[in-house]
Amino acid sequence: MAFTARWGILATGWIAEKFTIDLLIDPATRGTADVAHVVAAVASSSGEAQARSFATKVKAPHDTVCYGGYEDLVKDKNVDIVYIASPHSHHFAHALLALNAGKHVVCEKPITVNARQAEILYKTAKKNNLFFLDAVWTRYFPLSVQIRQIITSGEVGEILRVTADTSMGEEMDDLWKRQKRRKVNLDLAGGALLEIGIYSITWIFQTLYHTLPASKRQPPNKIMSHMVKYPETGVDEDTTFIVSFPTSSPSGSSGRGSHGVGMTAFPLATDPDQRGTAGPSVRIQGTKGEIQVLGMPFQPDRYKVVPLRDGDATMSVREVLCPFPAGGHGMYYEADEAARCVREGKLESETMPWDESLLIMKVMDDIREQGGLKYPDAIESTDLH
Repeated sequence: MAFTARWGILATGWIAEKFTIDLLIDPATRGTADVAHVVAAVASSSGEAQARSFATKVKAPHDTVCYGGYEDLVKDKNVDIVYIASPHSHHFAHALLALNAGKHVVCEKPITVNARQAEILYKTAKKNNLFFLDAVWTRYFPLSVQIRQIITSGEVGEILRVTADTSMGEEMDDLWKRQKRRKVNLDLAGGALLEIGIYSITWIFQTLYHTLPASKRQPPNKIMSHMVKYPETGVDEDTTFIVSFPTSSPSGSSGRGSHGVGMTAFPLATDPDQRGTAGPSVRIQGTKGEIQVLGMPFQPDRYKVVPLRDGDATMSVREVLCPFPAGGHGMYYEADEAARCVREGKLESETMPWDESLLIMKVMDDIREQGGLKYPDAIESTDLH
């Protein structure tokens, strides 16, 4: 019999809508039979009516309880896991609220604004014996799993360089002056790095760091970055960074080292015509060939393995399609992982372990410091009083 995870949805914005719709898709459509999901409760800071409207929109079960406050949600005895989808400026406070109420937590990326906050959350989860997941959904895609396996198999050789670009092609003044979007609001920890640049970092880490045996993983030995800020609000609109590692994958023992080049921007575009004309968004380059990821880095649906020809006419390019079953967004894969971990009594996922999540937050702290990007004290603080 499948283990059924009972979810509480904290906040009712766009990302919560996508996650909840995925959560309610029949697991059998993706070949999953060991876990299932129900939406037990939904909460909105805008009131119970908004929570009810959200539940209706995503076609949640009729018995889903709707709350007008987050405190009531985390107290609900029928909720096993709280999915936190509030602006990331509030992730720390809301995750701490859920953990202190004894709930397992899946928290949208970035897990917090800075590494100090993330460290407190992980310590709290451990103290309370609760599962906690930094919800970088891309890591759980079959596409990502397959690519990591190709790297560890040595098929494309020693991985020495990875480039990843996550840029949306949005007009900055339109985002701010007309739409008041949170993604460019300094008071909500906006900016390209935390909003979308984390996907470029994700590809760098999951290929150059996570593919190594845990005993051989070493933190970056050098980080360099350049940042352009949006003058109206002071958040970063365009950030490029180089993250260098003392190791390379998959062996970790050649001594050559490796590096990732990450790019992220709002006004520039990874895929200008949205037809793939610009080529791969991620290139994972090894000594025997490379892997090209096609589609936006956060939700790619295919990849190519391009061998180094080296005079061998028998070698050919292999393209692999990885569509999302049942028209979903791919967020059900991380939900399945969370359910399995809770069922098995695990506190963390091996695919996104706490120490790696914390290390990524430290890298983003470093990039922000180099660019002089600091958020208001109330957002950066670990003191909620």
